[in-house]
Amino acid sequence: MNRIDLSTNEKKVFGLHLVYSTIEGILAGVVVLNEFVFIKSLRGTEMQLALLFQASIIVFIFSVVIHELVKRFKKKHILKGTALITRTPLLLILFFPRNMLPDEAMVSYHYFFLLIFVFYYLSMPIVYPIINSILKNNYSHSHFGTFYSYATMTSKIVMMITTFVFGWMLDNNPFSFVYVYPAMGILGIISLFLLSGAVKEDYLQTGEPVLPVISSLGKSLRDMKAIITSNKPYRDFEVGFMIYGFSFMLTASVITIFLVEQLKLNYTSIAFYKNSYNVIAILLLPFFGNLIGRIEPRKFAAFTFLTLLMHLFFLGLSEYFPYYWDVGAYRFYYLVVAAFAWSGLFAASMSLLWNIGSAYFCSDDDAAAYQSIHLSMVGVRAMIAPVFGIWLYQGIGFTGVFVLGVLLLALSILVMFWSIGRNKQVLR
Repeated sequence: MNRIDLSTNEKKVFGLHLVYSTIEGILAGVVVLNEFVFIKSLRGTEMQLALLFQASIIVFIFSVVIHELVKRFKKKHILKGTALITRTPLLLILFFPRNMLPDEAMVSYHYFFLLIFVFYYLSMPIVYPIINSILKNNYSHSHFGTFYSYATMTSKIVMMITTFVFGWMLDNNPFSFVYVYPAMGILGIISLFLLSGAVKEDYLQTGEPVLPVISSLGKSLRDMKAIITSNKPYRDFEVGFMIYGFSFMLTASVITIFLVEQLKLNYTSIAFYKNSYNVIAILLLPFFGNLIGRIEPRKFAAFTFLTLLMHLFFLGLSEYFPYYWDVGAYRFYYLVVAAFAWSGLFAASMSLLWNIGSAYFCSDDDAAAYQSIHLSMVGVRAMIAPVFGIWLYQGIGFTGVFVLGVLLLALSILVMFWSIGRNKQVLR
């Protein structure tokens, strides 16, 4: 492909990626309040809240399996089928009650809500590796991080607006989600149908004979082992990411409970904090998009882990220094504002690191395989960490969980710098 063809193709794919990211930003703006809807509007239990968060991540354990299965079908058809199977169940939320029922009557709706979102989250281990492959094979190396950051920035702007509007709607009517989620399902189907237009089958299909399913899975696991064994920088990257991931998942649902139960925040205030870190992320994404292509990816990871460490540190302190001021419906805790400022740095850098970080350790042809391994590791830790975090919170309280999260993040940072000193070479 010559330079002119590549430039034209980059523009086409970037346009589709931008429209997809815009629609997904609307979905993300709704989903970011998902756990708060579950615990405030539906009055779900703490352990069910952990299961809801767990469902959003544990699906990634199937990434390697899915990576092998999708080789048997055209990627356009996979994206369209995924859209219909995973987003259509959101329409069923139209049949949820419009007000709070007695506790025993709400239990069935709790589990129905969980099941619907298990289907919704199943799209991620299918779609993300395909996106990685599309972008890695259509964007030049020098444009990869930059284009991705622009699309992500657009998504976050839309997400910020959506979160504010949805939070305001929920404060006016805690059951307005029964109309919002079905609309989200329809938009989600449209976004994946549009993304399918960016698929070019000749570079996604390898041309190799497709093995039987069992043999293919066995080969996939052997290839995974070979990658982890031979590519030491990538292996160390995944080890550090695993430790970070335990910290993130241990604390995620506990933070939701902390904001609702300890700080007594309403939907509008929660939406403000979520939006405040997104504003910072939006402003910094172009900078980080350029930086990730130039800096050692493990150094980039260490900085990203540090930003989450500081977020947990200031959030934990707010339990002991709960000073605030009110402005209308908003409640501003001084230390929580500081915590979410750090969260903005985390959101900007992690949105790049999590989605395309693995691609900097491999060749273009291996991008989907490396991302599938990365996502599978996410699913492995999700089997334990979210529920364990709630169990710890019930035993040692907010402070104990936050301190443990900080210590794990400090360890993940040390692993990254230890790896750089031990294995300097990275395939970029």
